Amino acid sequence: MDKLFASLKGAIKIKYIEIDNHAFRLHYRVTLPILIAFSLLVTSRQYIGDPISCISKDDIPTRVLDTYCWIHSTFSVDTAWDKEVGLEIPYPGVDKYTPGETRTYHAYYQWVCFVLFLQAIFFYVPRYFWKCMESGRIKAMILDLNNPVLGADKKESNMKLLVDYVVATFNRNENYIALYSLAEALNVINVIGQMYLMDTFLGGTFSTYGSDVVKFSDWDWAVRYDPMIRVFPRLSKCTFHRYGSSGDVQKHDAMCILPINIINEKIYVFLWFWYVVLAVVSCIALVYRFLLYMSYEARFKTLKPRAGLAKDEHIEIVLRKCKFGDWFIIYLLAKNLHSLHFKDFMSELSRRIDGKHFNDIAEA
Repeated sequence: MDKLFASLKGAIKIKYIEIDNHAFRLHYRVTLPILIAFSLLVTSRQYIGDPISCISKDDIPTRVLDTYCWIHSTFSVDTAWDKEVGLEIPYPGVDKYTPGETRTYHAYYQWVCFVLFLQAIFFYVPRYFWKCMESGRIKAMILDLNNPVLGADKKESNMKLLVDYVVATFNRNENYIALYSLAEALNVINVIGQMYLMDTFLGGTFSTYGSDVVKFSDWDWAVRYDPMIRVFPRLSKCTFHRYGSSGDVQKHDAMCILPINIINEKIYVFLWFWYVVLAVVSCIALVYRFLLYMSYEARFKTLKPRAGLAKDEHIEIVLRKCKFGDWFIIYLLAKNLHSLHFKDFMSELSRRIDGKHFNDIAEA
């Protein structure tokens, strides 16, 4: 099992350079490894046994029947969900099929591993987009100033380079924050879009899947059955046709046990709740981004806890003169620079920009 999940270590490795926030990292650093782990778990049959095992009284070889029903899917009879188990039917959804009855086919369990892996890729797309657009800018700006132990000469030289660059690009960083906000919006679009994708994939049952599981304990015992087994049946039916000895077509009815669905149902219950939480957190992060754009006070209160030892008067001088994109650059520097170095950075930056009009400087 350790070898199976060893490839996920890189995805959850802590990065020393931060270019996003916690809500953003929930998508690519938490959700992506979870989805890949689930995909690997579903495909690793040796850990969970055979994915399907079919029962028939006829002389059809068991392996042939299992393979056929796995490839061509199994089904449940819709009218059997309302019948009493043990008296009318052997299991919820399992009943003798008569022509004209509605059947629900279950073929998606063959695709679960691929869909989970595809979802994982989509969760990395906003991160990949932002990394490409950011192009290592913050990493280049740090200049080893995240190291608390730094020689005086090197610190002075690097600090001057950093301040010179920030001053030279002052009021020219609106595209930077716009691209980051776009990446945050892509996170929201992705998680909500994936909820619709899974609802379509599971035949319209995913949208209420988690709420149905929560309400399960309040159901009437006379009709009570685990709602998870309607989406991921543990026992279903399969019809196998073949030629008999006289050349006529023979029909063989089989019941199939699907142990793989014990894993699938738990995966999708977890994903239902996780996606709801992730969607809410991502939407809040996007709204908060808009609040920061509109409010100077919100930007000050957000930067202050990150600024560490920097004086309030230096922060106020800088924030009064900077635009939203400049604030975002300074905020990322506050997250990555050592607190002592950031204090000196804000002190020098406030001294350099005090009383200057950077729109005029930029045009010059």
